[in-house]
Amino acid sequence: MNKETYSIIGMHCASCKALIERTLNKTEGIKSAQINYGAEKLTLEYEPTKIQLSKITKIISDLGTYELVTNTKGDTVLATPGEKKNIIEERKQNELQKLKFNLMFSGIGLIPFALLMIWMLFAPVLMWPMLEDLIKVQTVHLIQFVLSTLILFFGGREIYKSAIVALKVKAFNMDTLITIGTFTAWAYSTLITFFPNFLKLENQEVYFEAAVFIVFFILLGRFLEARAKSKTNDAIKSLLKLQVKEAIVERNGKEITLPLDDVVVGDVLIIKPGQKVPVDSVIIEGSTALDESMLTGESLPIEKTIGAKVIGSTLNKTGYIKAKTEKVGADTMLSQIIQMVEDAQASEAPIQKLADKVSGIFVPVVLVTAVATFVIWAVFGTLPLAVYTATTVLIIACPCALGLATPTAIMVGTGKAAKRGILIKDAKALELANKITHIVFDKTGTLTKGHPEVQTLEFAQDIKNQPHIKDIIYSIESKSHHPLAEAVINYFSSSKKLKVNFFEDVSGKGIRAKVDDDEVLIGNQKLMDDAKIKISESLNTKAQHKMELGETIAFVALNNKIVAFLGIADPIKEEAIDLVTQLKQKNITSIMLTGDNKKTAQAVASKLGITNVISEVLPNQKAYKIKELQNKEGNIVAMVGDGINDAPALAQAHIGIAMGTGTDVAIESGDVVLLGGSVIKTYEAIEISKKTLSTIKQNLFWAFGYNTLGIPIAAGILYPFFGILLSPIIASLAMALSSVSVVGNSLRLKGK
Repeated sequence: MNKETYSIIGMHCASCKALIERTLNKTEGIKSAQINYGAEKLTLEYEPTKIQLSKITKIISDLGTYELVTNTKGDTVLATPGEKKNIIEERKQNELQKLKFNLMFSGIGLIPFALLMIWMLFAPVLMWPMLEDLIKVQTVHLIQFVLSTLILFFGGREIYKSAIVALKVKAFNMDTLITIGTFTAWAYSTLITFFPNFLKLENQEVYFEAAVFIVFFILLGRFLEARAKSKTNDAIKSLLKLQVKEAIVERNGKEITLPLDDVVVGDVLIIKPGQKVPVDSVIIEGSTALDESMLTGESLPIEKTIGAKVIGSTLNKTGYIKAKTEKVGADTMLSQIIQMVEDAQASEAPIQKLADKVSGIFVPVVLVTAVATFVIWAVFGTLPLAVYTATTVLIIACPCALGLATPTAIMVGTGKAAKRGILIKDAKALELANKITHIVFDKTGTLTKGHPEVQTLEFAQDIKNQPHIKDIIYSIESKSHHPLAEAVINYFSSSKKLKVNFFEDVSGKGIRAKVDDDEVLIGNQKLMDDAKIKISESLNTKAQHKMELGETIAFVALNNKIVAFLGIADPIKEEAIDLVTQLKQKNITSIMLTGDNKKTAQAVASKLGITNVISEVLPNQKAYKIKELQNKEGNIVAMVGDGINDAPALAQAHIGIAMGTGTDVAIESGDVVLLGGSVIKTYEAIEISKKTLSTIKQNLFWAFGYNTLGIPIAAGILYPFFGILLSPIIASLAMALSSVSVVGNSLRLKGK
């Protein structure tokens, strides 16, 4: 079973989406077909042994003016997001140019109609009887017939073509309504023009100008909508622009410049100051500062030395470095980010389901309403009035705004998040983040920096030669492989290395060593007790206090006498304190979930302001603890973590938020990924969700409100009481602007 996402071009409204989905989901070999109308993406799950992609492409094209964008063979997905995007953009530009030409053609043909309307408006006031005598009504009707025929059947040919193709497969779309409405007005007016006495009507009014203006405004609306929709995808476009085109590679001792596609894993890259890193690699020579703002949203450069990983398309600010290629093509971080954002934009939020249900039955309901309107006014009014109101009903009904309400906001919201270093994998997570009631945090690497540091160095009162003791500690720890040894080495990095004559690692307790003639012990209280070395009361009191604050204590004994102790801890991220405070203000409960002992966990939690702590939890129990929280009614639980042991809990939570600096397993399990390891972005993700959902609700309110009010007025509900009728021309303008306004409202998210 293949599951792929493809771009689809040529849809004009939500009913187009419903038609394609319905047809594909009935086709043998296709398990599911889901379209995101705003993103113009089709997510397809099909069995290639039963149906080929080329056949699916043909099924879609047979439904109307739709095109599924695959590669030239039509059987496989294009290699890279960039290549795929270029072809899609090219075809969209072609569609836009075609639309622009039809719009301009219709606009030029519209000028005589506009002049005629102005003349008819002012002629009685200015008393131009001569003009009225010169221009016979029948001649005017004939000129209108010629112009309107050209505009409808040439300028609006794509609308008519789409409706006819849909009719062939016994389906309806928005173009069906427009076609029936404009053709009815044109046919009625043509009958009046050539056979004025056929219907024996006193009112010989024609509606050529209404049909022409309708087509023009529909084309104008689609053109403006296409232009506006292209801006909703600016995030993807800006990411694609970041991709490097060439790389300097060292091969056989020579520096050569190659296209990026020719770079392979293992190549040595030369990256000079001011150049971008071509692909994901690791530094093997030199040091520098990298601007990783494209990845994390943070503008401060990050120091990088030998052994550090560098990400493709980040900017080398200062140093000359050599780096060994680790990932190329679709495997690079930037390509994966682009793919992740594209997938999120192609996904569908739960709130969209209501709009889809309405859109799916909308066209048939409108057709029935139009027929009912025609019959009622034909019986209780006049035939011209019946044609006028039925045409207006057909034109004003617009499910397009409904179809665009959610996906356009989702596209802008996920794009905005990506620029801030927040990757939201699907629309469901974006919608749900706004409803979070509890956030469970892993401790190490999430709330803390994830690597221990020496927090305290306390000497005994009578120790005078402190620099020498520092040299001794540094020299011994340099030989240790204990996880905490690196923290000590970094702390004493400026000390002098002495010769260590003897070294023994005492498992679970510490180190026994000899430096020159000095016997040295570095370790916990058990090691000191075994050596029967007493700790002074004052030093022990200080050590106990540091332990209560969550520090791991290592005593240092020189020749059977305690001379100092070290306090080592994983330091808290300063931003984590701000995050907990911000979440409290939003009435979101913060919970710490950790495998650490209760004492250490409580110490860290108290510094952060977290009162809910679940400690001493085994990795396989974390998901169970999340499930317990979810079982309480009304709880929407998010989990923030970075380790392999967090992956089950991230998957179990309503929303899994993975730290981008964590393991690949954790990142895969998360619904949201925070690039750069900045936990404060959890709050940003919630804020983006809140603003996006607010925009979606505004869009849906406008879309539903427009149709709820527009259709009854178009049907003439106000005419018997106030003599008010809605013009088909105004209806077409309102319909066109409804979609544009929804897209425009979504674009406001960019500025928030």
